[in-house]
Amino acid sequence: MEIQTNVFSNEDITVTFNPKICINAERCAKELSEVFRTTVIPWINLDGVNDNRKIINQIKKCPSGALQYCHNKKEAC
Repeated sequence: MEIQTNVFSNEDITVTFNPKICINAERCAKELSEVFRTTVIPWINLDGVNDNRKIINQIKKCPSGALQYCHNKKEAC
């Protein structure tokens, strides 16, 4: 079964999650549980915090690169 990349957007950023390459989703859930939730679908809630910098900083910690982001107004996502 093919697992597709998940795409989540708010007004400012778009976040993609590729579960096929994720090696430690628990890390995101522990460090920024307002956004990365393990018991709710969809599991990424970009409205969980008011500061997109917190989301971006967490994405930059992703050890596998399964999480990526882009700025909606600056880049083609």
